[in-house]
Amino acid sequence: MKQSTAESTQVSLGGKKLGWQGILLLVLTNLASLGILLWVLHDVKLAEILTEIRQMHWGWIALAAASDILVYVLQGWRWSILLKPVAEIPLARSVRAIYVGLYANEVLPFRSGEIIRCYLQSRWGHLPFGVVLSSIAIERIFDGVWLVLYLSLVVQFVDLPRRVRDGGYALILLVGLLALALAFIIAFQKRAKELAAHWRWGDKARIFIEDLQAMGGSKSFFQSFAASLPHLLSMTVPIYCTLRAYGLSGFSLWDAAVINVIVRLGTVVPGAPGNLGVYQGLIVLALVFFGVDENVAKRFSLIVWGVVTLPLLIAGLIALSVTGFRLRELQETASAAGTQPNVK
Repeated sequence: MKQSTAESTQVSLGGKKLGWQGILLLVLTNLASLGILLWVLHDVKLAEILTEIRQMHWGWIALAAASDILVYVLQGWRWSILLKPVAEIPLARSVRAIYVGLYANEVLPFRSGEIIRCYLQSRWGHLPFGVVLSSIAIERIFDGVWLVLYLSLVVQFVDLPRRVRDGGYALILLVGLLALALAFIIAFQKRAKELAAHWRWGDKARIFIEDLQAMGGSKSFFQSFAASLPHLLSMTVPIYCTLRAYGLSGFSLWDAAVINVIVRLGTVVPGAPGNLGVYQGLIVLALVFFGVDENVAKRFSLIVWGVVTLPLLIAGLIALSVTGFRLRELQETASAAGTQPNVK
């Protein structure tokens, strides 16, 4: 039988079919990331980077790596708190699932690691997949709310670049709408279900609403929201430590917080695996804003990306080996589970 045009333009990504829109998005995001990376690498000499690496203060680098690990321990702590109304999840299990997901995000497109960590938490904790998926949606809203508050504080003291401010305004609007939707679902579950019944995916939306209600009506919900603040703030520490290690000692912890805001805003939209290219471009944008020479900023962006990525890759690879899965197998299984929100 002859395939339709839509079917012929599909490709498989971990067992999940992508239509032409997905293919186009994949190509455009990777081309954009590649373009930014080539710009960063232009005029950067490997010999200069190697010399600077040898001259770095390795005590600060060790502290940067340790604090980078702490970032995701705090994320696991928050996740366990959020899921507490559903099940008692050990901190180590949440952290392990997060690190496998982070490793997948570094090597796979479209942040596939988010679905993978959902699947692992669901499998290990014998939880419905939809419940775990809902918890990640709540996490994202928490992150957005705190980032908006964080940004609102920063702009009181720092005149951020116009592109950053515009991105912040867009994020404020988006987070505001999502927070209102979340509050409506939690407060008016019956009405939310009635509205969802008219949607094309009404059954899945109803399950999603019930999952949100289960977590949103508990004390743990607000505890998890509070735990999101130290998680966000901790992301500043690896950047600050690497600045000190590199020799940019004129930067304060507050300056590093501003750089963190710029990076978080710029990486909200999925890019190439590991945010390669986009991350470096945002670091350069931030450092040039603070008056650092562009070539110095480019070299530093490559170094700081390595400092925050290498511990993640090592820990993620170890966590993956413990699962007994191969990454591709895990991706395919998680993608299949994602189409069945009630899977345990």
